[in-house]
Amino acid sequence: MTDEAPTACILVIGNEILSGRTKDTNSGWLAERLTALGIRLRETRVIPDDEAVIVSVLDEVRAKYTYVFTSGGIGPTHDDITAECVAKAFGVPWEIDERARAILRTNYKSDADMTPARLRMATLPRGSELIPNPISKAPGFKIGNVHVMAGVPRILQAMFDAVAGSLKGGPVLIAHTVIGDVAEGKIGDDLGALQKANPDVEIGSYPGQRPDGTFRNAIVVRGLDRARLAEVAAQAADLIRKHGGTAVDEPPL
Repeated sequence: MTDEAPTACILVIGNEILSGRTKDTNSGWLAERLTALGIRLRETRVIPDDEAVIVSVLDEVRAKYTYVFTSGGIGPTHDDITAECVAKAFGVPWEIDERARAILRTNYKSDADMTPARLRMATLPRGSELIPNPISKAPGFKIGNVHVMAGVPRILQAMFDAVAGSLKGGPVLIAHTVIGDVAEGKIGDDLGALQKANPDVEIGSYPGQRPDGTFRNAIVVRGLDRARLAEVAAQAADLIRKHGGTAVDEPPL
């Protein structure tokens, strides 16, 4: 399928995610929001709090994709190294940002409360644009095509909402679904042939269970033209019936 829409990569940063102690919910939430904006999420990576890894991966993905969104590592502790690593990736100083310092200062009674640890949250790559944080004040930031956001889900969501209007999207993909009850092993060859015959759409097969425990398989056809999706979805339904199953059409809204 030829598609000129903007692309994106999500980097989830943190040893706590890789250890399993903290469950990542940010990437799924961001994927839904990006899809709704017509931005194609091409990759999500979970990487450790390791300077060399963060800098290397950032350099790679910011050159490949229209947008990069990071989650995590911008708090006040020693292992919150994302901002410093972003500065190194862009080759700019990592320094106190007076705008961010002023915002943080409103959280505290006196200058003495602005400890070195708290000032880390106001230390950003030079030239950054601030991303507002209406929940805990400490801002995220944008530099180049990289948007650096908090790991706490509700803060990340608020930060993304603050920048969503500035993102350039493309046509929003439409999904047309056919629910069947035939195993992938039976229809796999025919489904592959159907995809090959219709390169202008994407066809996916997603097996699972109904609430009552019975088998179901969702054939999802994605593209930009509703009429073409309906045409290919009807062919997918015919494949299911050909192999002795039933097919229930769930057209897009």
